[in-house]
Amino acid sequence: MFKRILVILLIGFLAWAYQATQPPPPKICGSPGGPPITAPRIKLRDGRHLAYMEHGVPKENAKYKIILVHGFGSSRHEGSIATAKIVEELGAYFVSFDKPGYGESDPDPKRTAKSIALDIEELADQLGLGSKFYVLGYSMGGQAVWGCPKYIPHRLAGLMLIAPVVNYWWPSFPANLSKEAYYQQFPQDQWALRVAHYTPWLTYWWNTQKLFPASSVIAGKPKFCQQDWEIISKFAGRKSNKAYVTQQGEFESIHRDMMIGFGSSEFDPMDIKNPFPDNEASVHLWQGDEDGLVPVTLQRYIAGRLPWIHYHELPGAGHLFPHADGMSEVILKAFLVGEKQEF
Repeated sequence: MFKRILVILLIGFLAWAYQATQPPPPKICGSPGGPPITAPRIKLRDGRHLAYMEHGVPKENAKYKIILVHGFGSSRHEGSIATAKIVEELGAYFVSFDKPGYGESDPDPKRTAKSIALDIEELADQLGLGSKFYVLGYSMGGQAVWGCPKYIPHRLAGLMLIAPVVNYWWPSFPANLSKEAYYQQFPQDQWALRVAHYTPWLTYWWNTQKLFPASSVIAGKPKFCQQDWEIISKFAGRKSNKAYVTQQGEFESIHRDMMIGFGSSEFDPMDIKNPFPDNEASVHLWQGDEDGLVPVTLQRYIAGRLPWIHYHELPGAGHLFPHADGMSEVILKAFLVGEKQEF
């Protein structure tokens, strides 16, 4: 009798544990009970929808057509990185989009670096941006756009990565270098990244359970430097867009970002060939040397392995440096017209 009770309890515990690790189904925009559709969207090759937002000058008059890829826990609404004055001066058109599962873009349970690159290409084609276009990615969006020179190099007019997140498990990193950088992160983030890498099926549970501290970024308490906090103070009182970002569910948005960003990569960025061998365009990578989220040592290593990258390292800058006064103008002018400025 006692053994039978133990078996029943064990089965009950395993059933509970399994249930706890399973994320709830996403609330698809436009479905019964789901969030409303308010954004313009395109229908992709597999039937998914991608929500987007246009900024800057009209694309018909634009000299530069740029697709923006947002970072972790963000959306198409954070796509505009420059003042209206500099946008007009450069003649730049921007289009930002909600990554799959974010905002009003349908989730993509099969999301990969390649699928994001193809989404970008299809967005450009459906919006009529021409045979070549620029791509700019920030933070986790920067990591995502490594797929562009890998899978769609023939479509690029230029590529910019701003503080792109690195995967500590990329094969080309020397073990001692990646290990040292990894242990510079908060202990709770080390665990969150371990889970995303080694047991991705536990990512939802780990970041929603209350027994241990989960990701500091998800908790809104990341490892920011002094410059980051100064920048944040300037935005105090601004209305938060957090509810929109994860309105279809945290799993298919921020948790899947973690699983892809720190999982087993389908390719090593350091093996990518120069997409512009004749110098017909350029790739730029910007990094702050006090970035607490993306270790500068690993970024330096990537830039050293890929000498065709124009690497810009900013002393005293953290992860939010693109939002510092005048910085977006410096970045865009260097990227689009090759103008060098002091910073």
